[in-house]
Amino acid sequence: MAHPNSASTTHTLRNRLRLRTVAVCTVFFVLLAALFTVTLLLGEAGLTAREVFEAFTGQAAPVVQFVVLELRLPRAAAAALVGVCLGVAGAVFQSVLRNPLASPDIIGVTSGAAAAGIVGVLIFRLSGLSLMAVVVLGGILAAAVVGLLAWRHGMQGFRLVLIGIGVAAVCTAITSYMMTKVELRDATVAYTWLTGSLASVQVGAVTVAAIGAAACLALLALSTRKLRALELGDDTATGLGFHVEQDRVIVLALAVVLTALAVGVAGPISFVALMAPHIARRLVGGTSLSLAASAAVGGALVSGADLLAQYAIPGQAFPVGVVTGALGAPYLAWLLSRSSSSRPGGNA
Repeated sequence: MAHPNSASTTHTLRNRLRLRTVAVCTVFFVLLAALFTVTLLLGEAGLTAREVFEAFTGQAAPVVQFVVLELRLPRAAAAALVGVCLGVAGAVFQSVLRNPLASPDIIGVTSGAAAAGIVGVLIFRLSGLSLMAVVVLGGILAAAVVGLLAWRHGMQGFRLVLIGIGVAAVCTAITSYMMTKVELRDATVAYTWLTGSLASVQVGAVTVAAIGAAACLALLALSTRKLRALELGDDTATGLGFHVEQDRVIVLALAVVLTALAVGVAGPISFVALMAPHIARRLVGGTSLSLAASAAVGGALVSGADLLAQYAIPGQAFPVGVVTGALGAPYLAWLLSRSSSSRPGGNA
């Protein structure tokens, strides 16, 4: 029987972890709200907070309402939505597969969605909701191929990562081939989308993605116990009465859809799904990943990166993917440098 002091200490540690998680989520969601507001204020036509408020209440001049509601609001909402989706998706992959390198960027989901999007844009001239549907299907198909190839009496995290890297390479090759077969003007537009850009987001796509993301996030919230059990390992989860492989496929499928929705809105924005869960876990402490903290960090990362992309260099705007790539590549190198020699990606 456990010693009373031991039980009290465990209870105290859990309370501290819970309070720290709440604090981290609060800080980053407040930061996200601040970045969202700044996005509405800044631009060639600088606005005051009062003008933005009047635009939402219908009391502003028509030109102000157009700037706020038609130009800036979709971009600000898309940045927050994409960041939340990628943050949560990365947390699920890393948690369930128990590998800190298991993000959608690395295991082929993002590349598959991007390849499908390029085919849709360059071959079938799709846009809007039809393009988003193709992108989501491409991400799901890539994930299904990786899962089938990695399946050997179950799904091994390290094996899935290695096969995912191979599938990502194939998808990237398809994308590169398509880019060589189109006119320069079309290739330029496609390349901007491939980098990850929020410059031309559409209200309809953001709305549909928000609805789909809300459904996936709700289902993941209901699957919290499954996620916690899977973090403990297959044997422990089985001993607790969970259907390990079935539960793993369900939560990973939800993460794949979140990733594909994010790509459908803004293109493949790199490294956010890898960085956000790691940053959240280091701030929260403990060994368990917090989906809420990862969502908050992801949203703040993309929103902050988009502001940097627009205004860091006066008169020169960049796709947001350029900024996240510049931040994420050194982070990945640092993460690999801290890897365990016995387990790739191991003890970061």
